[in-house]
Amino acid sequence: MITVIVADDHTVLRDGLRYLLEAQGDIQIVGMAANGQEAVEQAILYCPDVVVMDISMPIMNGIEATKHICKACKNTKVVVLSMHHTAEYMQRALEAGAVGYLLKDSAGRELVTAIRDLKDGKSYFNQNNKTGGTGQSLKTTD
Repeated sequence: MITVIVADDHTVLRDGLRYLLEAQGDIQIVGMAANGQEAVEQAILYCPDVVVMDISMPIMNGIEATKHICKACKNTKVVVLSMHHTAEYMQRALEAGAVGYLLKDSAGRELVTAIRDLKDGKSYFNQNNKTGGTGQSLKTTD
């Protein structure tokens, strides 16, 4: 079972992602966060396999939250799910420790694939990403 925390400030998106991910059968949602600070607190508490992280959130943004999570939870992987499609945002997310980046206009199955790939030690970049992503999974070198 892959354990996941979903962090996004939009309730309808969090609820939709929970429904999509838990329907897969091999993914368990262990936490839901409405801001970056909640994401960090839940990640420290549950040490999930993957955190699905929005960038633009109140209290603490997703970039800062990713830094804290990657430092505190060495085995937790962060995939950013964002509306921001510029290279600057992707670069900042990767520098913070994220190993995946998807745009919010991605198909649900692509997020599922990304989560499974991150659990397997790979990184994942959105197939529709206009920031230079490869559109495929890449093996990371931890």
